[in-house]
Amino acid sequence: MPLVFYGQNKSKIDSIKRLLPTQRDTIKLKSYGALNRLLISSDTDLSKNYLDSLVIMAKELDIKKFNSLALSRLGYYYYYISDYNKAEYYNNEAIKLHRELNLKAPLYKALNVLGVSQKYLGKLEESMESHMESLALKEELGVSGFGLGASYVNIGNLLAELDNFEASNEYYLKASSVFEEAGLISYQAQILHNIGVNQDELKNYDKALEYYFKSLEHFRKEKKHLEIAKILNSIGGVYLKQDSLNKAKKYLKESLELSKHYGEKQMVGLTTKNLGNVYFKEGDFNKALKHFKEASAISIETGTLTRGLNNYQQMAKTYAALGDYNKAYKYSDLHFQKYDSVFKKEKIEQINELEIKYQTEKKEAAIALQKEEIKTLNIQAKNDKLTKTLYGVGMLSFLTISGLLYFGFKQRLKKNKIEREKQEAIYKQEIAFKKKELASQTLHLVQKSTFIQELKENLEKIKQSPELFKVEFRRLVMLLKKEKAEDKDWEIFKSYFSEVHNNFDNKLKSIYADITEKEIRLASFLRMNLSTKEIASMLNVLPESVLKSKYRLKKKLKLDRETDLNQFLNTL
Repeated sequence: MPLVFYGQNKSKIDSIKRLLPTQRDTIKLKSYGALNRLLISSDTDLSKNYLDSLVIMAKELDIKKFNSLALSRLGYYYYYISDYNKAEYYNNEAIKLHRELNLKAPLYKALNVLGVSQKYLGKLEESMESHMESLALKEELGVSGFGLGASYVNIGNLLAELDNFEASNEYYLKASSVFEEAGLISYQAQILHNIGVNQDELKNYDKALEYYFKSLEHFRKEKKHLEIAKILNSIGGVYLKQDSLNKAKKYLKESLELSKHYGEKQMVGLTTKNLGNVYFKEGDFNKALKHFKEASAISIETGTLTRGLNNYQQMAKTYAALGDYNKAYKYSDLHFQKYDSVFKKEKIEQINELEIKYQTEKKEAAIALQKEEIKTLNIQAKNDKLTKTLYGVGMLSFLTISGLLYFGFKQRLKKNKIEREKQEAIYKQEIAFKKKELASQTLHLVQKSTFIQELKENLEKIKQSPELFKVEFRRLVMLLKKEKAEDKDWEIFKSYFSEVHNNFDNKLKSIYADITEKEIRLASFLRMNLSTKEIASMLNVLPESVLKSKYRLKKKLKLDRETDLNQFLNTL
């Protein structure tokens, strides 16, 4: 924190502390909140003491508005100390009250903190939904400056987590523009660091270092120690990738020292892991293993599953280097188990059978059979009367007639059973055929999307060669447009899907008459339990576009936040 701001904060803190003994009820409660907010970056423990007082007083006063404030402050505090499970819990509780009381400003703030916490917990789609809703509320309320820029930064961070670095940089540049307009130069320095991270991921290491050192220079002037620690860690990481191990160790050790001193557990874990990688490259496997274990313990403690996954992989590699293959296998297996639980890639599951239709028609067949049996019994009853009148004619005639009737009755039952079994077999064959065709059409759509993507990549390559560009560019663009313009594949898919899923599109239209064809298409893919990445591939769009469309569809169908869109569509 710059000295001038620290002085201003200290003056405010001292002033509030002097007034605190004379205050009561809501005024005192607000003072507790202010002290918690002002102290959190300089004295975390004291800040928590005031927060606890705020929570106790809010419960005593039993005013929902202040309870929601207390929950929000708890959510932010646990986010700040990297306890993301508790941060998620308290922010969700706060959000419920904010919605109930229609407190839009506190709501978008809580959604913002929730989104960051969800990202670190590996809940990436939920994180995107939280950030998008927060951004929509800010735009609705006309929020500008830091508030708007923070949303752009958080969405950029999430896109980077999803390896979409180009889209991530677009959001970072939006944020930079907002910060520049608002005169928030310090936040622009943070953007430089973020863009450096993306260049790092794209393996543009020289550019990454250029952005990192520019950002570092600014934060050293402001003495923002945690930001300095983050950038030092990033610089050390680049030198590690370039095998400049002495430089890497120098910057990482300085980062670790600052992170430990200022109590940022997540940074301690990340830097510890990177130091472990340095020792591994140096061949000091025991020291490397020690660091990986420490980093893993911190990851478990803070709940940062997305960043903790690599620790298991590194431990497996280190145990293998030490010749302990049993433990190497154990941690390798653990890595993949955790990976599947965090980044679960949903695949196409079995299409639901036409159970309702099948059961209905089965019941109709049973009713028809019963009618035939009743009719036969009535005939038998009439014949019983007849046999009584003809009893005198002789028992032999009676037995003959009864025998014939019984045989006819048994034959009729047998015939009806055979017919019913044939009908059921036909239904099953139809269902199997529809499922097969639907799966085939789905695969075809995926293949088509893959073709389009490959074609686009070829276009990019052609751009690099002027000669090829002149000859092939126009022809390929026309081919691409023609391929994308054909909607026959979707119409065939939709016809099979509608039959298998019992007029799914009509049910959607009954809920919302103005639903578009694109929204029906998205809903159909979600009904088939396709993942976001699979849908993005089929529609030839970016994954975040699918997430935005899901958010808009959920809103259009008037589903509340607690209702899962996929589960709702599966009930139709």
